[in-house]
Amino acid sequence: MPARAATIAGSDSSGGAGIQADIKTFQECGVYGMSVITALTAQNTLGVHDVHRIPAAHIAAQFDALEEDVRPDAVKTGMLADGGTIHLVSERLANFHWPNIVVDPVMIAKGGTALLEENAIEKLRTQLLPIATVVTPNIPEAAALASIAIHSRNDQLEAAKQLHDLGARYVLVKGGHGPDKDCSADLLYDGAGGWWIEGPRHHTMRTHGTGCTLSSAITAYLAKGYSVLDSVIKAKQYIHMAIKYPIAVGNGHGPVNHWAVRMLDRGEESLCHYIKN
Repeated sequence: MPARAATIAGSDSSGGAGIQADIKTFQECGVYGMSVITALTAQNTLGVHDVHRIPAAHIAAQFDALEEDVRPDAVKTGMLADGGTIHLVSERLANFHWPNIVVDPVMIAKGGTALLEENAIEKLRTQLLPIATVVTPNIPEAAALASIAIHSRNDQLEAAKQLHDLGARYVLVKGGHGPDKDCSADLLYDGAGGWWIEGPRHHTMRTHGTGCTLSSAITAYLAKGYSVLDSVIKAKQYIHMAIKYPIAVGNGHGPVNHWAVRMLDRGEESLCHYIKN
């Protein structure tokens, strides 16, 4: 039986992020992909134009259908939109004991549109993070969740410590919004120490879906039995290729290239290095 991964997230009608990006990534990473859809968005590379939230009863029904027949080996959360959805998702995940939970705290779209209600952030902190195997905030999300400003690697580490204290087993504070112009440094922290996972920065407008794709790649590799550290490193390599070798779609922030490795008929490229903290 193939490894199975599920995404609990919103739909991106343009195909670059959300469940579409997640399912593409699952497929490219060699796992069978499934979904629980929490919201429908009308969006493209120029921005988010409308959001329709899925009723709670239907979200619950999607969970129940997967639990009954095709239980996942790993699961990720993306856009959850509001506190009620976060509560429902957290409750179902805890009750079903689904393993390898990757939480991507989707809060703000690249164009600035809020994708999570302000009053839902506390539920994210108190209900979802405590059951997370890995939480994957970018720097603005980590700053909001930890209620601190992040301007340096020391700040990144402090935010990771605070999010770990909320219950997440591993915290990956992504460095894409960091100050280094040439390098993107992600910090993976496990409560005792951490690893700086560094890769070259690519200056491109083709970055739509970066966070969704990275977190779904981590989920795929966890589903296949890799350790958290190895899953993060392999996912970083995957997104590195997807950004480095773009495809021309749309007139704004275009999507990353989910099939870059296969399209180029080449293996993963090594990153700069990773450093134990």
